[in-house]
Amino acid sequence: MERYVLGIDQSTQGTKALLFDTAGKLLCRSDLPHRQIIDERGWVEHDLNEIYANTVQVVKDLVEKAGIDKSQLAVLGISNQRETAACWNKKTGEPVYNAIVWQCARGAAICEEIERAGYAPTIKARTGLQLSPYFSAAKLAWIFQNVEGVKELAEAGEIACGTIDSWLVYRLTKGKNFQTDYSNASRTQLFNIEKLEWDSTCLEVFGIPARCMPRVTDSDGDYGVTDFEGYLDTPIPIRGVLGDSHGALFGQGCLKPGMIKATYGTGSSIMMNIGEKPVFTDLGVVTSLAWSMGGKVNYVLEGNINYTGAVISWLQNDVKLIASAKETEGLARESHPQDKTYLVPAFSGLGAPYWDSQATAVICGMTRTTGKAEIVRAALDCIVYQITDVIRIMGKASGLPIRELRVDGGPTRNGYLMQMQSDIMNIPVRVPDAEELSGIGAAYAAGLAAGIYDASVFEGLQRTSYTPDMQENLREQKYRGWQAAVDMVRTK
Repeated sequence: MERYVLGIDQSTQGTKALLFDTAGKLLCRSDLPHRQIIDERGWVEHDLNEIYANTVQVVKDLVEKAGIDKSQLAVLGISNQRETAACWNKKTGEPVYNAIVWQCARGAAICEEIERAGYAPTIKARTGLQLSPYFSAAKLAWIFQNVEGVKELAEAGEIACGTIDSWLVYRLTKGKNFQTDYSNASRTQLFNIEKLEWDSTCLEVFGIPARCMPRVTDSDGDYGVTDFEGYLDTPIPIRGVLGDSHGALFGQGCLKPGMIKATYGTGSSIMMNIGEKPVFTDLGVVTSLAWSMGGKVNYVLEGNINYTGAVISWLQNDVKLIASAKETEGLARESHPQDKTYLVPAFSGLGAPYWDSQATAVICGMTRTTGKAEIVRAALDCIVYQITDVIRIMGKASGLPIRELRVDGGPTRNGYLMQMQSDIMNIPVRVPDAEELSGIGAAYAAGLAAGIYDASVFEGLQRTSYTPDMQENLREQKYRGWQAAVDMVRTK
């Protein structure tokens, strides 16, 4: 009887269940959205019980949609939205507060207080991350400071803190397994990425007892078994857990130092595998753990950009230059080739590698012949330039040669965008036919751990390749123009 690998991708917008065959091919998927709880202050939360209920339901929906026998499910891998913080009662299994989503900056005042106390350099040195409310630590600290009774319960050993993966593992195993993986731990700002343990100083600075944190386990380790609330007659093991960007890196097969992927979403995560030793840099990218597989860790450099796909949404929804994203490729190809318009999308400041929260957006270089097509092209080009900025910094920081860029996400279907990315980077860009790279990575890790897959599974992804086709002088001229435009908006 055919055996199947199950993947769950719990993302910011919803939860997906993915079904893979023994060759690693994605056969079927099922999705459920969850509420985005946003108040007048811009604070963003998710209902943890809703996420868990949806996780169980999408598996049931997937089995029915695929028309398979549920007993054919062999192993589970989980990928998850990163940095989103969860806190629950160990005895009851109930959340003490909603999940605080990675987008939520309510921990800013906590970070400012820690910076004034002089701890920012220590935190950066130990965790690889610059002090920021973006990461989980300040969100958990906010819960401890503001939700009644949490501190007291924590002192009694009854509070569990973690990221979404640890919440799902805890609930799926009926409270038997309180664990997280190295990739998720490294994004909390509480984990020492050289000693590979929860950092006592960071925990103390943020006011979080060590006993509240999950056991850190290999990304392909043993996370217990689940029957999805009695849905399965025989429980299946959970053998893969990865943060979503790390899952995409693994699913892309970026297993060697110097291999790099970019995910094109609302924003973008660019990640480079730098091998078994960390590289620390002040050049504007952060250091994290890629994963730990078979007891061996790999490190990454990562840069996050706020506005990539979101620039296309801005064109459509705010300035109404286009009716749909599909129009952008044709308009870009129609644009005047000599036009030198640049868009710097610093709508909420500049992300990596500049980290300038006071910068504001600008369109510059326009002439009388600049029209809709030229502005749309500038919007696509700014995605290319921002990703190039980060990758050039990574190459400089790591000293590793970058021979190709592997990409994923909806905008990668835009042929103009991918060709421009290859031209400006002057390396091949490779686009897989599959879209669910985060879930694929977690499922592959689980399938490999369970002995269902071997290393050849990564060769099954079909890819479209774009190769550089731009003269060197034009490439440099365009990139210098971009750098000049960025300099116009930078405040530091």
